[in-house]
Amino acid sequence: MNKPIVAIVGRPNVGKSTFFNKVLGKRLSIVEDTPGVTRDRIYGEAEWRGIPFILIDTGGIEPGTDDIILAQIREQAEIAIETAHVILFLVDGKEGLTSSDREVASILMRTGKKVVLVVNKVDTGTLPDHFYDFYELGLGEPVAVSAANMLGLGDLLDIVVDNFPSAAEDDEEDDRVKIAVIGKPNVGKSSFINTILGENRLIVSDIPGTTRDSVDSPFLWRGEEYVLIDTAGIRRKSKVTGDIERYSVIRAISAIERSDVCLVMIDATEGVTEQDKKIAGIAHEEGKGIVIVVNKWDLIEKDTHTMDEYRKDIQKELVFISYAPIVFISVLQQQRLDRVMELAKAVSENRAKRIPTGQLNSLIIDATMMRQPPSDKGKRLKIYYAAQIGVKPPLFSFQVNSRELMHFSYSRYLENRIREGFGFEGTSIKFVFREKGEKEDV
Repeated sequence: MNKPIVAIVGRPNVGKSTFFNKVLGKRLSIVEDTPGVTRDRIYGEAEWRGIPFILIDTGGIEPGTDDIILAQIREQAEIAIETAHVILFLVDGKEGLTSSDREVASILMRTGKKVVLVVNKVDTGTLPDHFYDFYELGLGEPVAVSAANMLGLGDLLDIVVDNFPSAAEDDEEDDRVKIAVIGKPNVGKSSFINTILGENRLIVSDIPGTTRDSVDSPFLWRGEEYVLIDTAGIRRKSKVTGDIERYSVIRAISAIERSDVCLVMIDATEGVTEQDKKIAGIAHEEGKGIVIVVNKWDLIEKDTHTMDEYRKDIQKELVFISYAPIVFISVLQQQRLDRVMELAKAVSENRAKRIPTGQLNSLIIDATMMRQPPSDKGKRLKIYYAAQIGVKPPLFSFQVNSRELMHFSYSRYLENRIREGFGFEGTSIKFVFREKGEKEDV
């Protein structure tokens, strides 16, 4: 099941960021730093009762403001709301109900999403007299918490996970390859999709059961059915004229979650930016297939070495996805668009590839003979057995005498040898190392 998305919204200064940080700062947090993600991240991965989910922090909603910064914050929150399964509406238990709370509640009620009303800053066991005023919002029973003191968070998270879609709702039988087109604004994502769909027969306009507002477009390519997910389609409003790059991360999250392959689209005239790294890092951490698509290649002055030099620069900047193929295209001139689809299909197949155990162990034996495993204080790493235990992404289990002896550099060496021997272009591959007697943990 794809990870559900939970958005934290509310007017400014009600404690949203404190709540966000406390939830992720507990043992709940299961994510490490994603390559390229800055410290002021606005999303994180959490887990409660064994159920992982994505938590999105937003700036405060100021209804009706003309201030450009506050308008941008409001738009960011609206995008988060559109992508979410469950919305946590935080209000200030010390200040009490305000007119802005009423306006935000009105916005949330129109979404049709599950909204949990959270009264924050209830720092003692006694509810304030004005607590019951929040029933006026018509959002059901308020949940009292103190994010700062970590009171009531467990009961609240129980309510949250109880409202996630079931696996049956989320994972309908669908073997179509889903391709998400991701990237910062104005790199040509929608133009690419419109061109692809213009060259292929559109079968249906939307997919029953899709819970988010991104644009999903099924189509036929060379006799096979695919689904293109346009992340730009998540954003319905375009009134804000300021810088919105930070919000493209929110738009990308749900699309990445539902996809098999991500097309990370880069503007050739700008090169790899920090925002590109951030978005590509999310796809990498989620174990999705990745194709790097460099658009607007027609605008680059070229000689015989330009493409090779550009490719090296991309691989240097995006070293954490060095396994991803790179294709240079021009949507405007319709150059190499079929090549993008060829790579997406191949990457999807690689992500589902299974290696016979005998062939895998034969390769591992050869690899250990060519480069001796590391040792420490006279004890050398031994690999007794290897097997592939999962796909999408490929997952390999190694039985070893000591996990501590498996240095990162040797793990990377084994990954490179597996890639040389069996391919896996475009997909991350993951390893688990177990000592004798340990059970499978997947």
